[in-house]
Amino acid sequence: MKRTGAGLLVVAAVLGLAAGFGTDSALTAAGRATFTPAATLPILLVMLGVLTVVLALPVRRAVRGGMPTDPFRAVRTAMLAKASSIVGAAVAGFAAGLAVFLLTRPTSPSVGSLTAIIATAVCGAILVAAALVAERMCMIRKDDDDEQHGDTGPGLDS
Repeated sequence: MKRTGAGLLVVAAVLGLAAGFGTDSALTAAGRATFTPAATLPILLVMLGVLTVVLALPVRRAVRGGMPTDPFRAVRTAMLAKASSIVGAAVAGFAAGLAVFLLTRPTSPSVGSLTAIIATAVCGAILVAAALVAERMCMIRKDDDDEQHGDTGPGLDS
């Protein structure tokens, strides 16, 4: 499994930004109120980040202690961390798109909606950071047996 790259996170954030800006633009064009995320969304994003790190702790302890590590648990936790980082980047980008739309309007936005949007963006970034830390914690050292030398496998003669 490859680690989550910065390019993937940037693409997710840019797509989220475009989706957030487009959502508010479409709602405003239809004569409806702009979108404001629920107040519980930032709390849920932080809780997901904490849960991801907590699930990665036993894997980290096993790797550092030299104990046998369940590779399936490590992969499942690493995949959760990877998915969480992508979701965090997309949500942060979406909230940033909402904020850009509100701040470019001729009227000033309400403090409550802008606060919820900024909190969502910040907590999305916190989720990305926590998920990247958890992903790093789940990395298991490569064994010498994992690398194949040559093009032929065992038992295959040319």
